[in-house]
Amino acid sequence: MARAHRRDWAAVLASTVRLTRDLDLAEECAQDAYARALRTWPRTGVPDRPAAWLTTVAGNRARDLLRRESAWRRAMPLLVVDDTLPGPEETATADEAAPIGDDRLRLVFTCCHPALSPQAQVALTLRLVCGLSTAEVAHAFLVQETTMAARITRAKKKIAAASIPYRVPSSEELPQRIDAVCEVVHLLFTTGHAPPVGDRLVRADLVDCAIRLARMLHGLLPATPEVDGLLALLLLVDARRDARVSASGELVLLAEQDRTRWDGDRIAEGVALLTRALGAGPPSRYAVQAAIAAVHAEAPSWESTDWGEIVALYGVLRRLWPSPVVELNRAVAVGLRDGPRAGLEALAPLLDDPALATYGYLSAARADFLRRLGMWPQAVTAYEEALTLTDNTVERDFLVRRLDEVRGRLAGG
Repeated sequence: MARAHRRDWAAVLASTVRLTRDLDLAEECAQDAYARALRTWPRTGVPDRPAAWLTTVAGNRARDLLRRESAWRRAMPLLVVDDTLPGPEETATADEAAPIGDDRLRLVFTCCHPALSPQAQVALTLRLVCGLSTAEVAHAFLVQETTMAARITRAKKKIAAASIPYRVPSSEELPQRIDAVCEVVHLLFTTGHAPPVGDRLVRADLVDCAIRLARMLHGLLPATPEVDGLLALLLLVDARRDARVSASGELVLLAEQDRTRWDGDRIAEGVALLTRALGAGPPSRYAVQAAIAAVHAEAPSWESTDWGEIVALYGVLRRLWPSPVVELNRAVAVGLRDGPRAGLEALAPLLDDPALATYGYLSAARADFLRRLGMWPQAVTAYEEALTLTDNTVERDFLVRRLDEVRGRLAGG
């Protein structure tokens, strides 16, 4: 059931949206289908095609509600449907190799309509396409859960009021719509690559979904530098997936990873895409981030990493995409280039940034620099602070081990 939710939620919801023309009703019907599966599958066994089973049940539930409540007559249609698209039953068996024929991509473009604010576009897509909880979406945005809940509700109402169409935009519209979709895919990948909550260091379902969506976009716009840069970034970062966790499930820092476990095919594909993106004109922020990942990927060892190049690339990125998180990553790179004291100095201006007030990685970065300087009391405080701001179990376990190590050093005098 967990696999069916991670893998098939977006497809089930997207197909049901097409039938109901109502996001809230489609969510309710999709949830009902999963609830019914929990009751039925233990008795009958898991069907050969879980997604098709769930889609059929959700669709039947939607039809029942629509007939019972006369929704077609009472409500103005919330989404315009392209009559040439296949029906829900066909969706369950459609060939997923055809990018335009994927309901999930249509749902992404619906959520990323220009009538919505950029933040609402990303939040709504994460909630509907990826099935993230409101709390998880809020953590990804570094905002309070109540704030995010209100934002998602307003976005749904905006879709209803504007009669936003449920379709992939025309070729003329695509270039103007691609920025928001790329941002959605990037944040989806980021959430899967470093889940804010849970007991896994990587949510492979979200990462794989993001890469798949990026490949779909690449198929739709194969000569778009921004999409090339985005796909390059995802591949280059994800190439390290297998080396990020030890055999016993512990977090492995980049400096300690076995680079022979990195995915050479993904690195080669990512570098090729990056080269093409950089050769097509001014770089997008995704291409610059991909270039940073490529510096890591092409370094034979941690010691040979060109931190000067990485700091310079972060300087470019901060101009293209001003962000507290970019400033944090640049400060860490400065510390790795110039030493931990320089890193602490670079981090100091960020301590009063309200956007990072609950961002555990800032405290963790400070703690590491303090540890390397032998400033044990301050390091203990920083690690304790990082722990209070970290909800991912694997990351918490790592911080606890480091905290115990620093406390041992402090007790030893």
